[in-house]
Amino acid sequence: MTSATVSGASGALAEAAGDGRVRRDENGRRAVRLWLWIVALGVVAMVIVGGATRMTESGLSITEWKPIHGVIPPLSQAEWDEEFLKYQQIPQFHQLNSDMTLDGFKTIFWWEWAHRLLGRLIGVVFLVPFLAFAARGWIRRDMLPRIGLLFVLGGLQGAIGWWMVASGLSERTEVSQYRLAVHLTLACFILMATVWIAESFRGPGRVSFAEPKALRRTAKLLVGLILAQIFLGGLVAGLRAGLVYNTWPLMDGALIPDGLMFMSPGWVNFFENHLTVQFVHRCGAYLLLAVAVFHVLQVRSQALDPASVRRAVLVLGAILVQAIIGIATLVMVVPIELGLLHQGAAAIVLIIATIHAHRLSERPAAGAVIRPHAAIKTA
Repeated sequence: MTSATVSGASGALAEAAGDGRVRRDENGRRAVRLWLWIVALGVVAMVIVGGATRMTESGLSITEWKPIHGVIPPLSQAEWDEEFLKYQQIPQFHQLNSDMTLDGFKTIFWWEWAHRLLGRLIGVVFLVPFLAFAARGWIRRDMLPRIGLLFVLGGLQGAIGWWMVASGLSERTEVSQYRLAVHLTLACFILMATVWIAESFRGPGRVSFAEPKALRRTAKLLVGLILAQIFLGGLVAGLRAGLVYNTWPLMDGALIPDGLMFMSPGWVNFFENHLTVQFVHRCGAYLLLAVAVFHVLQVRSQALDPASVRRAVLVLGAILVQAIIGIATLVMVVPIELGLLHQGAAAIVLIIATIHAHRLSERPAAGAVIRPHAAIKTA
């Protein structure tokens, strides 16, 4: 066998080994991205079930926080009686549900138990694959701290959930609107971060365009405004402010109603005045729509990739649909079906806007065709 033959065989083996390594890396990247999307969909389900728990007045049915033991529901009549007795000690029972039977208690108990169980399942679905993928080397080192932070935020979300529930166990008949809004917004922030990281594991080799920075800034602004609007929606939900002023576009007979600042100090109105909280939430929707329209016009005039235009229009369409759902929910005095649709749609809008912002922000892949904006305008 000649040296040339040996060299050729060695080269072929090296090339085959390289191809195998590329395939393994590609499979690993796809697995990580699929896993993160499963986690994201779990968070969406958590947001919807959390909304159902709130709207069915079920959130205070479990009066203790048992992260481990709480997985097991009552299994005997004695255990059910014990749980019901604990619920009978809180103000919500005495002031609102004093005629509740054990069967009625079981209904609200199962909603809250399912909400907590789903949170625990998401934690397991996150942690076990994370450790396995990290051990296999499928997660890049620079991504490990970011993904690990998601798990920390998930644990913090559980603690904030209990902090929220605790606010309704002693003096109130419902949870604090401040804490509910924080709980909801953190869940949606975790959703946004999970989707953003999942998008980072998209495959290489796509044609990339050097989009103007202004487009990226506006797209990220939209994501921030959506999160802010979700926080305002949490305040509306916590105050039951959607059950009053159920007309649109007028509110209490006017575009700008009286009584927006009657509470003192003035800042309290933005968190505790039903009229002001709902009015600000409406204004937030108008602002969000205006920025989305501006962004579409901006992308149509400046973007290089036609897909950027399509995504911007999709973001605007999703926001418009969400606004229509919100108006219908308001004027129909928040039926549970529309209330849950409105909350779930908010999560979908956030996902769409996050994908759009990330893809506008992607750096061109190695070897990709890069077409600067100025070159397109002069072509």
